[in-house]
Amino acid sequence: MKQFLSVDDAGNFQALVKNALGYKAAPFKDSLLGANKRLGMLFLNPSMRTRISTQVAAKNLGMDAVVFNVGQDGWALEFEDEAIMSGSTVEHVKDAAPVLGKYFDILGIRTFPSLKNKEDDYSELYIKQFIKYSGIPVISLESSTLHPLQSLTDIITISETFKEKRKPKIVLTWAPHVKVLPQCVPNSFSQWINAWGESNFVITHPEDYELDQKFTHGATVVHDQDEALKDADFVYVKNWSTYEDYGKIYCNDPRWMMTRKKLQLTNNAKIMHCLPVRRNVELSDEVLDGNNSIVTQQAGNRVWAAQAVLAEILKGQTH
Repeated sequence: MKQFLSVDDAGNFQALVKNALGYKAAPFKDSLLGANKRLGMLFLNPSMRTRISTQVAAKNLGMDAVVFNVGQDGWALEFEDEAIMSGSTVEHVKDAAPVLGKYFDILGIRTFPSLKNKEDDYSELYIKQFIKYSGIPVISLESSTLHPLQSLTDIITISETFKEKRKPKIVLTWAPHVKVLPQCVPNSFSQWINAWGESNFVITHPEDYELDQKFTHGATVVHDQDEALKDADFVYVKNWSTYEDYGKIYCNDPRWMMTRKKLQLTNNAKIMHCLPVRRNVELSDEVLDGNNSIVTQQAGNRVWAAQAVLAEILKGQTH
């Protein structure tokens, strides 16, 4: 593995899931793999679970991890090639990234979409420029369109939870929210579940909330949430803004919130969410705090997903 930006970089991700669960059982079994190696983690937007879990994963492998908040701790970066830098940006990524390539062995980047210009956001310019100029492997800690570490975590969590000898029914459901949120997590979850091919995958959302078909192709899309939830084994709850008329909130119908009553439509489904979650907006307290919720287990698995990915890249560097 030379980089980790999407499911396309995961190779045999069933093996990646197996390795992650191996680290969960024995976190320090490769504690010398990253000895004398450094992970640089650059954040262009806030993070809690991604930041901490990846730091813990690096430490488990013997790596040093250095965290840098680009907006707060350093100069404002310019990403456009041939830009005339007479505005607010102080340093070009073309100058910054190669230096970081000298400091670190692996670089983790977390970016965030503007939710104003779809073409710019979906171009993934920011993370691509770091790949272009740093000269070292880059891991996405979330980008404008995808969140691959979260999605690997989700597959790990489903795999260790579902033990029946059949394909589970997995439902990704839109939920209300007070803010305009990106499509990164639902895009990525759809991409990974479709690539996995081991489930009956249904996406449900109000009309006008369709996601980019390059990520959802292969899923069944239903606009009736109750219909979608019938016999579900897993329900992944997540808000996202509109894709076609980009970055808008058309509907914020509270009837789309996941409740205990809706849970009764399912096959006693496990409830998932990437966190942070708006309680009693996206999910009711009774569901989040109930026995069907595996959101804490899911968040805990973030460490093992990151550790499996870092280990694969480190092993590639030693060959």
